[in-house]
Amino acid sequence: MKFHLLTIFPGIFDSYLNESILKRAREKKAASFKIHNLRDWTTDNHKTVDDTPYGGGAGMLMKIEPLYKALEAIKKTNKKVNPKKRKVLLMSASGQKWNQALAQKYSKLDEVIFVCGRYEGVDARIKKFIDEEISIGDYVLTGGELPALTIIDSITRLLPGVLGNKQSIIEESHSETGVLEYPQYTRPEIFIANKKKYPVPKVLLSGDHKKIKEWREGEMKKQ
Repeated sequence: MKFHLLTIFPGIFDSYLNESILKRAREKKAASFKIHNLRDWTTDNHKTVDDTPYGGGAGMLMKIEPLYKALEAIKKTNKKVNPKKRKVLLMSASGQKWNQALAQKYSKLDEVIFVCGRYEGVDARIKKFIDEEISIGDYVLTGGELPALTIIDSITRLLPGVLGNKQSIIEESHSETGVLEYPQYTRPEIFIANKKKYPVPKVLLSGDHKKIKEWREGEMKKQ
């Protein structure tokens, strides 16, 4: 799986993409991450990526020309990718809400390109050159970089061989629509805080796998 991130702040991604599961995915060649600086596709000396909106209004908008040039360049360098197995996403507060079902769907693709907006947003003509607008929640963030990382994380952990235990994906929250994972416990058997005891449920200590399975199924929360 190839991930491309189009941004004006490429340094934002360095730490997260080089730790934990995403680092493991890259080392196993299950995923690759390419960060593209949008300013590389500007033509003026100041590398301008934004301008004032027509009709007035607060803030600045990201310009369409460098975004279009960048998307075309990225696609041309990856000609072997079947267009049907590629998605171009714009991170947008007004987009479709991201969920686990979409993560599973996107994990079947070969390439995902993220447009990470900034300022007051992106020239609306960008919608002619993307596949979907995606939101990660009903709130506004400073830019699209964090949403892109969230989506990449949720997709990458579903790729074959990335997680050490395949069962982790099957039993976790949202593996089925609206179902949340059962509560889990580890040592110590009895935790004491402020002289109060917090024990592990006895059924989990019983060794009776049938009863444990029934308890877990009963504790799974449905939204």
